[in-house]
Amino acid sequence: MPAPAEIKKLVEKFAQHREEYVSGKYNETQVRRDFIDPFLRALGWDVDNTDGASERYREVVHEDRVRVGGESKAPDYSCRLGGNRIFFVEAKKPSVDLKDDPGPAFQLRRYAWSAKLPVSVLTDFEELVIYDTTAKPGVKDKATVGRLRYWTSAEYIEKWDEIAGILSKESVKNGAFDKFAGERKRKAVAQVDDDFLKAIEEWRDLLARDLAKENPKLDSEELSFAVQRILDRIVFLRICEDRGIESAGQLHALVNGPHIYTRLKELFDRADKRYNSGLFHFKEEKGRHESPDSL
Repeated sequence: MPAPAEIKKLVEKFAQHREEYVSGKYNETQVRRDFIDPFLRALGWDVDNTDGASERYREVVHEDRVRVGGESKAPDYSCRLGGNRIFFVEAKKPSVDLKDDPGPAFQLRRYAWSAKLPVSVLTDFEELVIYDTTAKPGVKDKATVGRLRYWTSAEYIEKWDEIAGILSKESVKNGAFDKFAGERKRKAVAQVDDDFLKAIEEWRDLLARDLAKENPKLDSEELSFAVQRILDRIVFLRICEDRGIESAGQLHALVNGPHIYTRLKELFDRADKRYNSGLFHFKEEKGRHESPDSL
């Protein structure tokens, strides 16, 4: 498939005025509007929601929200189909060296890894990079870690078949994208889940040691129960935060002051009143047979 006329125009325009674009004065918002938006349109994505889809079913969400390390972050573009995220596109201004600067690559990989996406895209239009985002990113990773494809704007016309064969909306619909990303997608889910389970095991060990030290009269059964319940309650509340059911950041805010566990128990007490769940059950209730947690 030959490159569409719009791509040829964009490539020629960028080449003609390249010195201005890479000077550092040309910012990220400008490159998004002038080049990246039309580039995505040429790939078949409804960047401006001209079809009038509901917010849930927009094909391109600008500055989508994703939880990264307990904070809300905003990838520049989220390309979706049927309401499901397919890949992120993170934009940078053309003065940024995407080939060798590890910072932008780490940022993109962190977003996509947190969202369990198998691949995602980094671009300043002059460069277009596809990354495998199934491995947990490290701050010391080089820009080449996880890099699957790298093109410059001078190659877009010649390589359009390859680019569109991976990133176009049509490639998602006909299964070509899934074929490209399928194995990585399975790795992405497994990697995030494995890391979470590993973290839980570490937390369980740390908490058990601390509880045993501070509460020497606890027997092994009580200790195991207390550790598991505390972790289960924290995870439950954290999921509620992520889904907007609880106030965002309320758990993390506990570390910014004294008496952390006392204030954590206040959250547990509020949850007992709010949720009809055995996970939070601290007082006798009429019609409820199980004993409350008095530990």
